[in-house]
Amino acid sequence: MADFNFEAMSLKELRQLQKDLAKAISTYEDRHKAEARAKLEAIAKEMGYSLAELIGVEVKAMRAPAVAKYLHPENAGITWSGRGRKPQWFADHINAGKDPSALAV
Repeated sequence: MADFNFEAMSLKELRQLQKDLAKAISTYEDRHKAEARAKLEAIAKEMGYSLAELIGVEVKAMRAPAVAKYLHPENAGITWSGRGRKPQWFADHINAGKDPSALAV
C-alpha cells in the first residue's frame, strides 16, 4: 500500500486524491455486486432455475445511457438526450420561438 504524506500535499492534490478514492470505492462495490450476482445466477442455473424465479422479481440489466440529441447553444459540452425534464437552456430556446432542430446534434 502506498504511503502518503498528506501534510506535504497541496489542496488541489488532496481534492484529486479524494475524488480518486471516492471513484475507487464506488467501482469496488459495483464490481463485487456484479461478481455476487454472477455467482448467484450460476448456482440458480446449476439447480435448473433462473435467479428471477428464485427471488420472485425480474432481474434487469442496467440501461445504457441515452444518446445526446441536443447541444447547448453556447457550450457544446452540455447536451440533452430529449428524455426527462427539459433543461432550462432548451426551454428558453423554445420559449424564444426558435426551432428545436437548430440545437439537434
